[in-house]
Amino acid sequence: MPRVCAAPRAPPPPCPCHVGVGPLRPRWRASRHGPLRAAGQEQLLTALREQPDPDAALRMLNAALARDDFAPGPEVYEEIIRKLGAVGALDLMKVLVAEMRREGHQVKLGVVHSFLDSYEGQQLFDDAVDLILNQLQPLFGIQADTVVYNHLLNVLVEGSKMKLLESVYSEMGARGIKPDVVTFNTLMKALCRAHQVRTAVLMLEEMSSRGVAPDETTFTTLMQGFVEEGSIEAALRVKARMLEMGCSATKVTVNVLINGYCKLGRVEDALGYIQQEIADGFEPDQITYNTFVNGLCQNDHVGHALKVMDVMVQEGHDPDVFTYNIVVNCLCKNGQLEEAKGILNQMVDRGCLPDITTFNTLIAALCTGNRLEEALDLARQVTVKGVSPDVYTFNILINALCKVGDPHLALRLFEEMKNSGCTPDEVTYNTLIDNLCSLGKLGKALDLLKDMESTGCPRSTITYNTIIDGLCKKMRIEEAEEVFDQMDLQGISRNAITFNTLIDGLCKDKKIDDAFGLINQMISEGLQPNNITYNSILTHYCKQGDIKKAADILETMTANGFEVDVVTYGTLINGLCKAGRTQVALKVLRGMRIKGMRPTPKAYNPVLQSLFRRNNIRDALSLFREMAEVGEPPDALTYKIVFRGLCRGGGPIKEAFDFMLEMVDKGFIPEFSSFRMLAEGLLNLGMDDYFIRAIEIIMEKVDLRESDVSAIRGYLKIRKFYDALATFGRFLEINNPQWSYR
Repeated sequence: MPRVCAAPRAPPPPCPCHVGVGPLRPRWRASRHGPLRAAGQEQLLTALREQPDPDAALRMLNAALARDDFAPGPEVYEEIIRKLGAVGALDLMKVLVAEMRREGHQVKLGVVHSFLDSYEGQQLFDDAVDLILNQLQPLFGIQADTVVYNHLLNVLVEGSKMKLLESVYSEMGARGIKPDVVTFNTLMKALCRAHQVRTAVLMLEEMSSRGVAPDETTFTTLMQGFVEEGSIEAALRVKARMLEMGCSATKVTVNVLINGYCKLGRVEDALGYIQQEIADGFEPDQITYNTFVNGLCQNDHVGHALKVMDVMVQEGHDPDVFTYNIVVNCLCKNGQLEEAKGILNQMVDRGCLPDITTFNTLIAALCTGNRLEEALDLARQVTVKGVSPDVYTFNILINALCKVGDPHLALRLFEEMKNSGCTPDEVTYNTLIDNLCSLGKLGKALDLLKDMESTGCPRSTITYNTIIDGLCKKMRIEEAEEVFDQMDLQGISRNAITFNTLIDGLCKDKKIDDAFGLINQMISEGLQPNNITYNSILTHYCKQGDIKKAADILETMTANGFEVDVVTYGTLINGLCKAGRTQVALKVLRGMRIKGMRPTPKAYNPVLQSLFRRNNIRDALSLFREMAEVGEPPDALTYKIVFRGLCRGGGPIKEAFDFMLEMVDKGFIPEFSSFRMLAEGLLNLGMDDYFIRAIEIIMEKVDLRESDVSAIRGYLKIRKFYDALATFGRFLEINNPQWSYR
């Protein structure tokens, strides 16, 4: 009977992981001369197994099918199905199973396992359960046994699907499928991962009642569970019970307990345990050494870890790349970069090739240590050494370049990344977009957002929030609203930050009605306005001088159960001062203290400024002293306000001079315009020594060249004080622009 094409007439949907697989489907031909020789089948099967690309594997199969003397054997079907399962092409897999059965081949358990693994990879756990409980006989022509159920149970464990796991185990009993030791080991693994170790221990009783003997995996699973809980003593009791029941400990058992000691920081106990086991005939393996080296490094004993590596070599166990990576990571975390680079060289000398993890660890550490040039050089060496940089390599470097303010080089590296065949991920794009937005380069940031969309790179709420924030800061509010609307169209969820950012932008753009409309939309989408939301509205009304509406917002916040915080009070105080209601602002400030709050400079500074403007110097100084005693420490702006107020207020000049000394002692440099007023006042009163002392004190604190200092001191020496002052101001502005105020 001639065979027909097994694929459906309409092509199956493209595989979500590998688009190329979808349209390809085998072309079954009738065989006129009998099946291809066994040797030919083996040759094809070997070629298929060595081919990692499902697309290419299907093309190979189709080429074989084009021959009239070829009919695929069951092993060929199984290999193709396994490859398709790896990329989630479930529909095409079902087509091949149907063709297998039509050809009279029996479907083996390996095919069922390929389906289950594929469902697991796509997180389709309900479908996996349905396959085994309802579709196994119709689709595969086989009955589920303990082995099939065990594989399904393990898939559910790996997916942390405890309820489904319980349901399937219950169904096993209802269908008369007897659990074996693998079943119980799988259930115990699930319970231990869910931090229900003691419940897992109770399963030993159920095993006994069912006549199932525990094995080494049973006890090791329980030991691992107790180790994860930090109870090494309980793990040791399980080991004792294991030996009592006639089950021998293995290297895995010993390694789990070594890890348990190390996780608790008990590395000396771990060493003692290893020595005890060696005395009893245990031979450490690579995993034993790596576990102990990792434990030593985790507890900052990297020197001892290096000695253990020497012992490894003496015992005939060459440290592998995993061993070296542990040590390199520890050295890098401790800032011992030269030592880490030495380990890299040692790896190569001993014939152990570093992998991308080794290089990434060093590159990240160099970037953290502000050694960006070295990091870039090392990244170039990666390719030369035959290792391909991965997305993490590029992300480390791009992030570092953005942090040092070199977006142009970061973008060049981004292009190089794409040209090298390394696909940028969401982290890559978000890093660049955030940096570009912070620099106001919104056009390029929006181009990157479009690039994400065109390449299918996932965009998150963070991506869009960053763009909206950048647009709002540049007062491009309409564009921000468009991006906000795009989120809904793209199915990207909006959070409180999204709404608050746009609400703040609308308030700054004086679109208060639109801001309130957005608050209503926020509530309708299940999000509650918070202090940040209301602070934006409050700031708007304070800037407009509408204190009544600002007070109404404060009342609304209190009525809605919001705790009015320091930021909100600071916003209100600033608004009151701008409206000329300084005394009310003072009452609010004192009210904060009564409520046990610690006012910040943001709350004090507007009141201080307002008092000085009204020439109320005594009250201002009293408030400043109060701030230093009961509030947060004064900041640079506080000192600037007070010093300027003293210099302009016409008070005792000695008071202004003493305050300048206090200010400089705290690490704050006065703005030159205020300092000039003090200096001229000192000179007018004949207080030349005070003037010279003031100049000298500030020159000690600021970054002036020696030649500049010599020029100023030259003028002071010949008592050309005004020339000295002018020169001092000019040099200060050139060399320390952050301390000059215009």
